[in-house]
Amino acid sequence: MGRLRLRKDHYGYVFIAPFIIGFLTFGLYPVYNTLYLSFTDTILLSSSANFVGFTNFVRLFADNVFMNAIKNSWLLWILNFIPQIGVAMLLSVWFTSLRLRIKGVGIWRAIFFLPNLLMPAAVAALYFSLFSFYGPVNQFLVRAGFLSEAMQFLQNATIARGLVVFIQWWMWYGPTIILLMAGMTAIPVSLYESAMIDGANEQQMFWRITLPLLKPILIYIFVTSLVGGMQMFDIPYLLTDGRGSPSGSIMTNNILMYLKFASSKGHIGAASSVGVLVFIMTCVCALGIFYFLREKDHR
Repeated sequence: MGRLRLRKDHYGYVFIAPFIIGFLTFGLYPVYNTLYLSFTDTILLSSSANFVGFTNFVRLFADNVFMNAIKNSWLLWILNFIPQIGVAMLLSVWFTSLRLRIKGVGIWRAIFFLPNLLMPAAVAALYFSLFSFYGPVNQFLVRAGFLSEAMQFLQNATIARGLVVFIQWWMWYGPTIILLMAGMTAIPVSLYESAMIDGANEQQMFWRITLPLLKPILIYIFVTSLVGGMQMFDIPYLLTDGRGSPSGSIMTNNILMYLKFASSKGHIGAASSVGVLVFIMTCVCALGIFYFLREKDHR
């Protein structure tokens, strides 16, 4: 009986083995390999590689382009995340409100979620065509008399940043609405009924009941959005010439990592050092989010 029970217990390891093998092969090993390569001068088409210590990192911090990429990544993420979470929270409160009783909530949620189903590369190509020199936007503005001549929208730093921010917000506020609504509908109605009996108004119930109980959902939204923001690549890359122009205004961490690789004959070591620093920065910020939004013991 003991042997039979032991063999049955082993079935669990068999079932989780594909995930463990996949995680070690495609998740953990790439992280280790990137960390190792960042301390070398490895080039893709070369069989020799030397250990160079922190040379790649020293060169990065001495490069203004890297610091500009860090600043741009944070700026673009913050500018799209604040309206994203704000609009999503407002719409979620409206859609789950028993007082408003908005009809067709499912249809509205589907409409808001639709942009997220589009490929970012396709969206970037679409906006590139719309705002190009001979694009529909220039044609409309010139023919309507708003502009005397066509404008190079994508060569303007403010407009280029605004487009990236808008596209990121437009594509991701829909999923944020769905997550927040799922969290709000999971809150027991009895808590709100008790608060109403005690004389609490809607604002007090939101700040004292809804928001505190949404902390687990908010942590997930903050962390996943942060990770996505630090890995922003396809939209700013395809929206311009692929180098973060104009004047590097939409140069992000991942674009710089790609350029470090592509413009230096496949210097994997230099590109890996960018990835390692972004990984460390993201982990530290994610831990900060977990710390500040954790459940506090008020005893």
